[in-house]
Amino acid sequence: MDNILFHLSTCSTCQRIIKETGAAEKLTLQDIKTEPISPDQIDILKDLAGSYEALFSRRAMKFRSMGLHEQELSEDDYRKHILEEYTFLKRPVAIVNGEIFVGNSKKVVAQLADALK
Repeated sequence: MDNILFHLSTCSTCQRIIKETGAAEKLTLQDIKTEPISPDQIDILKDLAGSYEALFSRRAMKFRSMGLHEQELSEDDYRKHILEEYTFLKRPVAIVNGEIFVGNSKKVVAQLADALK
């Protein structure tokens, strides 16, 4: 997979990170709302991240409304939910030279910025 950043164009945090890191100039941007993540892409991300759970956002509004917080989710469940509902992908997710950066913690954003230098 080429150098890419999966994001949500309506997410102010994603927009700030793209701006701070200069990602728009160096990475292909994929808005997961208008161009959903494919099964092949999620499988590659899982291989890089180590699990589907590492890519799954428990902060998504639907996590609680769907009652998922009360369930024991398997890797297959995480994969299925991310593919069915874009808000379940922890954002942003970037791949730079075969290295993955998941989420918006200060540490991850700093690592992404360094990788893009």
